[in-house]
Amino acid sequence: MQGIWTTERIREAEGRLFAVTPEGELMRRASFGLAVRLAEFLAEHTGTVSGRRVVLLVGSGDNGGDALWAGAFLRRRGVAVTAVLLGSRAHEAGLAALRRAGGRVVSAEDGPQWIVRADVVVDGIVGISASGSLRPEAARLVSLVEAPIVAVDLPSGVDPDTGAVDGPAVRATLTVTFGARKPVHVLAPTWCGEVVLVDIGLELGEPSIRQLDIADIAAAWPVPGPEDDKYSQGVVGVAAGSATYPGAAVLTAGSAVRATAGMVRYAGHAADVVRSQWPEVIATGTVADAGRVQAWAVGPGIGTGSEGRDVVRYVLGRGLPVCADADATTIIAKSPEVLDARDPDTPLVLTPHAGEYARLMGAAPGPDRVKAARDAARRYNAVVLLKGYVTVIAAPDGRVAVNKPHGAWLATPGSGDVLSGLIGALLAAGVDPWLAAAAAAHVHSLAGAIAAQNAPTSSSALVHAIPEAIRAVRSLTS
Repeated sequence: MQGIWTTERIREAEGRLFAVTPEGELMRRASFGLAVRLAEFLAEHTGTVSGRRVVLLVGSGDNGGDALWAGAFLRRRGVAVTAVLLGSRAHEAGLAALRRAGGRVVSAEDGPQWIVRADVVVDGIVGISASGSLRPEAARLVSLVEAPIVAVDLPSGVDPDTGAVDGPAVRATLTVTFGARKPVHVLAPTWCGEVVLVDIGLELGEPSIRQLDIADIAAAWPVPGPEDDKYSQGVVGVAAGSATYPGAAVLTAGSAVRATAGMVRYAGHAADVVRSQWPEVIATGTVADAGRVQAWAVGPGIGTGSEGRDVVRYVLGRGLPVCADADATTIIAKSPEVLDARDPDTPLVLTPHAGEYARLMGAAPGPDRVKAARDAARRYNAVVLLKGYVTVIAAPDGRVAVNKPHGAWLATPGSGDVLSGLIGALLAAGVDPWLAAAAAAHVHSLAGAIAAQNAPTSSSALVHAIPEAIRAVRSLTS
């Protein structure tokens, strides 16, 4: 499990390390690591290092200093380095080191003629202490860049703690960060590109956010043993679909089947359709007739009228883990009294997209999606999986996980229904709800990427790609 730390925690750790480290030592560690990765990047993208042209966009803070020192190291490898100064307070020691090494230093006014000839541009404009978009001068220079951009610590103009972008910003091909991964690196992956970590010796404690490793997901996903049967592997109840939306039932139930649930029991108006598509599913007309289950996935396509409310109230009152998705979240938002049926200790996973979140909380998630998910988790005493390009999963105890996507393939109708079935299957197997939601989100996105290899992704193809996604996760840890 990879840790991610907020900038406040990182600054505190840096302060402790600065107090016991000779002046300038940490910057030299960071900049040497940056220079090594820049040389590798040049070799990968151009075939050589010596003789290539690198332009540094240098701001007034320590990020500019890191870029300047890295430029000095690159000069020793025969790289032509030009520093374009933004502002009048460039890091003095770094600037002197670059000049001693034979690097060129120019003003922002003279920058364009060097930028357009660069093989790689280094973004050393601002660091984690800055916020907001690029200032006009920096934005103008960045707009001229055609070469790959390597960002120092984070792309300038992207908020370090939320990943939000509200104006001109750098879109990097590679980000080289120091000491620890920051929230921006997982919340804004399309702006950061590949992220490489340079260890500078920070002691950080428990992370603020977690990103599950393949090993975590493989360990969480149930594997039947010699003593298992269909009941011991987890029986999941699916309350989804209607006469109007039978597809929601087919997708949710099918996802639970493909996720290796021990047994799937379906309850609802689409029983005949579900049986025809998934003959292994035991299908009945009502939740009261479904029989014994160990968790429920409820909501996709059930409608938000009185019948839907009765279904949600029923499953919440069984004392079993529940994944409430789609119409179930709208019912909870509009009729919060249905939650009275739930024992406060009964595990609940809510899976809203931004619109459903706004209904649940009375306001949109806003730019700080981690805080938004945490707030909802506390209010509802539930695990909240906030959908988006990057999925955020928050538990009531404050734990947060993020799932970086494998592309945007999941932006297709019915995709959320598939996720509900995955989560329901893991809940029925006894997996911790926070871990179940995070692991399901990863397999869900991986299945989307696998399905897209053959054709544009549909939710039906997504369901059928689930076993291959699970095998891929397990094979990487075997």
